[in-house]
Amino acid sequence: MKTFAGIPQEYAKFKNSQVVLIPIPYDGTSTWGKGADKGPAAFLQAAENIELYDIETDAEVYKRGIFLAPALQENFSAEKMVKKVYTTTKEYLSFGKFVTLIGGEHSISIGSLRAFREQFPTLSVLQLDAHADLRPHYQGTPYNHACALHESTRRGPLVQVGIRSMDIEEKKYVQQGNIFYAHKLDEHENWIQKLIDRLSKKVFITIDLDAFDPSIAPSTGTPEPGGLLWYSTLKLLRKVFEQKEVVGFDIVELAPNPKEPSTDFLAAKLYYKLLSYRFEL
Repeated sequence: MKTFAGIPQEYAKFKNSQVVLIPIPYDGTSTWGKGADKGPAAFLQAAENIELYDIETDAEVYKRGIFLAPALQENFSAEKMVKKVYTTTKEYLSFGKFVTLIGGEHSISIGSLRAFREQFPTLSVLQLDAHADLRPHYQGTPYNHACALHESTRRGPLVQVGIRSMDIEEKKYVQQGNIFYAHKLDEHENWIQKLIDRLSKKVFITIDLDAFDPSIAPSTGTPEPGGLLWYSTLKLLRKVFEQKEVVGFDIVELAPNPKEPSTDFLAAKLYYKLLSYRFEL
């Protein structure tokens, strides 16, 4: 049985695992750079090369148990994919697991967030992204990756950080005071705490890898310049985990380049770091 990062089988069995990882190789609605359907496989391959000891938290979080769920396949309909993600996420949440997802394009978050909101009615969402993803419809469907967070604007606090590209129609859906544009982060004194204060107690984190600057994460569908950097992002995320109850997260929009796997490794390292923050702080 394949395991995340090649961890021993005893830490990868469902009954022994606190964490579930759902791979979703879906890329049905992306509009420029294709390849997000290959993201989960590249992520898992890169994960086999990360060190399982985390220096910062002085821990080996894999011993909490990480179950690698079967990949969700849906190659035709974005709507069917969202429904499949919803039902699968809901099922694993019903077992009391800490559910995480690796995409795939950002539309997968529509389904997972529906399940998380049912489980946690007071949920807030923290979105790290280059794009607002707030369109109600795009290219004839509400299940497009450009619509990934639209539902969240009506269901509770949505806090967005790293945004540096959006359509003018999305402005009316932005929650006032809850968006931290990339070009203004340096202007905000103590912006991390201001951001955290906008979140409710229970938080779901969705990370589009294009939130990062292309200098450290080039392999995404739309690598926008001017993005977040590694340690400043970890500083933000650590503080969120310290002050809030993070109930799950996803990482999306990895479009791997076989000739340059650094983004694959960044995604795998980020995933393991988030688990370390969740269980070892």
